[in-house]
Amino acid sequence: MPTIKIPHDAIVFVGDGRKALFLRNDGDAKFPNLKTEQVFIHDTPATHELGADKPGRGFSGIDQRRSAMEQTDWHDLEEQHFTRDVAAALEKLVRERNVKALVIAAPPRTLAELRQAFHDDVKKRIIAEIGKDFTHEPVYEIERHLTAA
Repeated sequence: MPTIKIPHDAIVFVGDGRKALFLRNDGDAKFPNLKTEQVFIHDTPATHELGADKPGRGFSGIDQRRSAMEQTDWHDLEEQHFTRDVAAALEKLVRERNVKALVIAAPPRTLAELRQAFHDDVKKRIIAEIGKDFTHEPVYEIERHLTAA
C-alpha cells in the first residue's frame, strides 16, 4: 500500500457494514494524529427477527415445474442500509465543516456501496481509497497502516 499524505483536518472514514469511524487528522501531512470524531455501530438483529418467511416458489407456465426463489440475505440488506446511512452522515459532516480532503478505508464491497451513495461534490474531495477493513484496529494502528512507507 502506498504512503498517503493526510492533510491537516482531513477526515478519514474507516468502516464496514457494521461499524464506521470518522477520524480527523489533528496533525499535519508529515506527522498525522488521527482523532475520533464519531463512531457508528450497527447491532444487527438475529435472522429470525429480520425475516421469518420462507423463500417463495415460482411456477413455469410451460411445463408446470416449480422452482424455489433465492433466500433473502437479511444481514446483507441491513449492512447495505447501514452503509447508506453512514454515507449520508459523512456527507453532512463534509458539507457542514467544508472538509477539503477525505480518505476512505473500507472492504471492497463496502467501498463500492459508498461510491454509489456519495454525491459528486463529496467524491471530488476523496484523496485516497483503501480497500481494506481496519474497523477492528485501534486508531494508532489505523494511522500506522495509512502512513506506513
